[in-house]
Amino acid sequence: MNEIKPIKRSVELQPLSREHHEGLLYVWKIRQGLKNNTDLEKLRAYTGWYWKNHIRPHFYQEEKVLAARMQDNPLVQRMQKEHDYIRELIIAIDRNLHRHDLGVLADLIEQHIRFEERELFKYLEEHLTADELTAIHAELEKHPVTCGDWLDEFWLKKAAN
Repeated sequence: MNEIKPIKRSVELQPLSREHHEGLLYVWKIRQGLKNNTDLEKLRAYTGWYWKNHIRPHFYQEEKVLAARMQDNPLVQRMQKEHDYIRELIIAIDRNLHRHDLGVLADLIEQHIRFEERELFKYLEEHLTADELTAIHAELEKHPVTCGDWLDEFWLKKAAN
């Protein structure tokens, strides 16, 4: 049996990996909310809040700090395309909410995080110099992502029928 081992991330990229962990928690919470038949307006509000307080600043870090060092790299181009698609889907959810779109968003974010952790960050660690990684870390520390807490723990409750 193949055991999935956690990825040992370089210290310089750990801030982004911690944010990815938070992103996977968002995915889990949305899936639990859908499973528990949570009111879709509540899930839309949570998604909007999470976009504003977590995803948007996280994308800023990756696009301005990482992409600046590897502009023409296909992995960075893929990252940017996926960011654009996630943005568009969140805008669509805000304008015209469909239950299906929340599930698609959760799947997309999970796949995107897995890609960045397994491919993009691995590439960065293998191809950037120690000085470049240190500079990335210093820049990330200037713009930390702190999103606070969403108080309604809808993911723990079954909706009343």
